[in-house]
Amino acid sequence: MPHAVVIGAGIGGLAAAVALRRQGWDVTVLERAAALEPVGAGLAVAPNALRVLDALGVGERIRELSGLQGAAGIQRPDGRWITRTDATKAAKRYGEPVIIVHRATLMATLADALDPGTVRLGRPAGDVDPATGRVVTADGPLTADLVVAADGLHSAVRAKLFPEHPGPVYTGVTSWRIVVPHPGGAVLPAETWGDGKVFGVAVLGDGRVYAYATAPAPAGARAAVEKDEMLRLFGAWHEPVPSLIAAATEVVRTDIRCLDEPLPRFHSGRVALLGDAAHAMTPNLGQGACQALEDALVLARHADDLPGYSAARVGRTTEIARASRRVGRVAGLSNPVAAFLRNTAMSLAGRFGPDTVLRQMDPILSWRP
Repeated sequence: MPHAVVIGAGIGGLAAAVALRRQGWDVTVLERAAALEPVGAGLAVAPNALRVLDALGVGERIRELSGLQGAAGIQRPDGRWITRTDATKAAKRYGEPVIIVHRATLMATLADALDPGTVRLGRPAGDVDPATGRVVTADGPLTADLVVAADGLHSAVRAKLFPEHPGPVYTGVTSWRIVVPHPGGAVLPAETWGDGKVFGVAVLGDGRVYAYATAPAPAGARAAVEKDEMLRLFGAWHEPVPSLIAAATEVVRTDIRCLDEPLPRFHSGRVALLGDAAHAMTPNLGQGACQALEDALVLARHADDLPGYSAARVGRTTEIARASRRVGRVAGLSNPVAAFLRNTAMSLAGRFGPDTVLRQMDPILSWRP
């Protein structure tokens, strides 16, 4: 068997390991963490990503979790709707629903599809030689026919392969994420936009509620109590926003960074980059994990032709990353006049062309392996 070493046991790395194994590769996954802890929050598995999970043999497990149902859309801080969409109509258009799952659930599903011993925990990768496929580890060097760098936003492998690349940049926006018990009653999947800030809500497949928020902030700024900071910023918004924040027992705050300058290619020698290591994007389109899953499957099918992998992925991910960045800027408008014009245009588009938003998502969500 040809041998692949995957650096990083996140969603992209685990999916690449599963995909390569199904293509007949022997796979070793190196993960610096001592355990695959159930950390993180929710993420959207969109139709394009669900098709990847089908190809990996785990789609039905994810489908057992509930997808978005009924109304969804964008609201004002007072609760009035700017625009609404029908999740059922979206599922019919794309043949699949959007499923909201906890990140840990998806990671566990992918890890369970691998043979025991494939993932080596507490094993950070050291230096990587793209010419020979040699990876330095604490247990001694490994030599691989393919090295998959799935080592995230601050990828050390990317920095070595492309030392002139500027790397990730701060978008000027920080984020908070919480997962709380369902408060009862109807909790509609929606985002609320106002005063340069965003608050989003979704129900996870296990019944809990995932909420996220973004606001402008200096890089690295932190509050003494992040829950109190969320209440200060969003506590006067419509329900269930303040109630969800009040119910939080843990708040994860992360500054949002992305690769504004795309890489010229996603490979060098025997090394391929995927996921955030290759094309870290803002979360505004919910495509970060979805594109990592696409990467994994395409890479496995081009494992002997890495230029073909780059050709298949660079253009697509660059366009999606740019679109996500644009949405983030539009959602974060703080000028009252600009926000009014944005809201009016979106409301009119939703009233006279209810499929407008869906059509704009066609190039992303209609993708098939």
